[in-house]
Amino acid sequence: MHARRTSCLIGALAVLLAAAAPAQTLYRIVGPDGRVTYTDRPPPGATGAPLGSTASRPAGSASGVDARAMADWPATLRQAATRFPVTFYAAEGCPPCEEARRLLQRRGVPYTERRVSTEEDVRRLQELTGGRLVPAATIGRQAVSGFQEQDWQGWLDSAGYPRTRALPAGWQPAPATPLVPRTAAVAAAPAASQALPRPQPAPATDPGPGTGGIRF
Repeated sequence: MHARRTSCLIGALAVLLAAAAPAQTLYRIVGPDGRVTYTDRPPPGATGAPLGSTASRPAGSASGVDARAMADWPATLRQAATRFPVTFYAAEGCPPCEEARRLLQRRGVPYTERRVSTEEDVRRLQELTGGRLVPAATIGRQAVSGFQEQDWQGWLDSAGYPRTRALPAGWQPAPATPLVPRTAAVAAAPAASQALPRPQPAPATDPGPGTGGIRF
């Protein structure tokens, strides 16, 4: 199966951040030597997507955290969760998903979990994240696919989430729910077509299959 997905830095990697001032965008540039600089000028060849506000995040990725539950949270955590809510996409029997989930829980990132199990879920995952790979997450409008801890930590840092757990003791995320509500899936196609496709053997070049059309 696909292990942790590694992203290589070739030249400058542009990471677009939403600035405090609505009319300005800051760019976080990570050079090949790991040096980080900030500028208000987009670098050539910028490919990153901006971390969006709650008003501009993709449909279907809204955080399920009740705003009233944030009342006792530290201001830094409350601001990050409001501006850049985290939705976590996972599948059953996916060890990298377990690792990503443990990272979010260890760091104290409030998140909403969506389960990917049917072909409808896979198609929706691709719409939201640009791929069929789990684990995945949306942090505001930024999509992250595959799991490499350094990458996830970096995006959470950029969104302003504290490095150490600041959630109230005993806080737990809501139970995972299907990415595509089952009532919607049934309405979208005849019942006979709702069964998952039979898993096929992976090509020799593929480390291994996931569940149905999901890769991890």
